[in-house]
Amino acid sequence: MLAKLMGWLLLAIVRVLTGAQARWYGCPPKAEQRIYFANHQSHADLVMIWAALPEELRSITRPIAAKDYWTKTPFRQWITTAVFNAVYVDRERKDDQDPLQPLIDALRSGDSIIIFPEGTRGSGEEPQKFKSGLYQLATMFPNVVLVPAWIDNIQRVMPKGEVVPVPILCSVTFGAPIQVEPGEERRPFLDRAREAVIALRDV
Repeated sequence: MLAKLMGWLLLAIVRVLTGAQARWYGCPPKAEQRIYFANHQSHADLVMIWAALPEELRSITRPIAAKDYWTKTPFRQWITTAVFNAVYVDRERKDDQDPLQPLIDALRSGDSIIIFPEGTRGSGEEPQKFKSGLYQLATMFPNVVLVPAWIDNIQRVMPKGEVVPVPILCSVTFGAPIQVEPGEERRPFLDRAREAVIALRDV
């Protein structure tokens, strides 16, 4: 009950600060298993895209969260587990650990996930090159729908190094699904996925 109340409170705060506008181009909001992949400019990205989803999709969609940041305090850890049901990724993993395993486990259990293929926050107008994880997941789970998304303005709400958010109108634009084409290699696919995200910037 407490987690549900906190979820509604956080949703209200995010919508007051950002508007959390969701714009669906190329696909409707639908309760099917998906991998949403988006640009990454702020720790608030996962909160923003979570808030932009309709309630019926939030309940089946798990954002990916950096374990070292989101477990740094008991409150952060509680909110990412109890409210967001996030999947933690350990950026300080040992060499013998597969960084994708938590994502694979989530997809195998039937969840949708939200990932940021750059792997780290960018600072430019365009996303950095996508890392290989999206391609690996797409080839392992060919029936999961891949939906690109562009998060706009969130870096101005919570700039890097700041702790007090600033009210700014933000939006998340969801584009047409893509898929790995037969015989398509890793880098061409990742470049095409990145372009699908960038194309939503000016929609």
